[in-house]
Amino acid sequence: MKNLEDLEKKINSELTTKINKTEIKYNQIYLETDKDDLIDVCLFLKTNNDTKFKQLIDITVVDYPERNQRFDVVYLFLSHEFNQRIVLKYSILENEVIPSLTSIFPSANWMEREVFDMYGVSFKDHPDLRRILTDYGFEGHPLRKDFPLTGHSEVRYSEDEKKVINEPVKLEQNYRNFDYESPWEGTKYIKEEIKSNDKKN
Repeated sequence: MKNLEDLEKKINSELTTKINKTEIKYNQIYLETDKDDLIDVCLFLKTNNDTKFKQLIDITVVDYPERNQRFDVVYLFLSHEFNQRIVLKYSILENEVIPSLTSIFPSANWMEREVFDMYGVSFKDHPDLRRILTDYGFEGHPLRKDFPLTGHSEVRYSEDEKKVINEPVKLEQNYRNFDYESPWEGTKYIKEEIKSNDKKN
C-alpha cells in the first residue's frame, strides 16, 4: 500500500487483537504488540500482498532498569516494493525468553546473537545462540545500564607467563592530578615555573 494511513487501517483490521497500539511518526508506522503474537504479526507483515515487509533491517533492545518490564525489544522492517518502514516493539521482563525470528527472516540469526551478547536477552529456537561480539568467558552484558563503564576484567599480555591473561580491572591513578583551573590561565606547574623565573629576575 502506498498510503501509510491505509496501511495502518489494514494492519489493525487484519490483526485486530494482536496489535496493542499503532502510530504514524516520521513517515513510518510504529506498532506495539505482545511477545506471544510476534510470529503471527511478522508473518503477516512479510507475506501479505498489501504489506510485503520482506526485509528485517535490525533488532535491538532498549534497557529501562527501573521498570518491571525492563526491556523493550525493537524490530525494524522495510518494504522495498512500497518504500515503507515499520517499527515493531514489545516489552519483556529481565529473564524472559522470547521467540526467534530466524525461521521467518534468516538474517535475524546474527542480530539476535548481538542482542543476546549485549543485553542478555535469550531467544527460543535460535539455531546457534552464542556470544558474537565479546570474548569467551566474558562477564556481563555491556549495553545494560547497570554494566560498569570500566567492565569487570581486562585483557593484557603477561611477560612472566608469555600469554594473554584476564585479570580484574585496575585503574591507574598516577596521571589523574587535575587542578580544575582555566586552561587560559595556564596549569599549576606552568604558573609555578613562571613564579620561579620572576624570582630569579
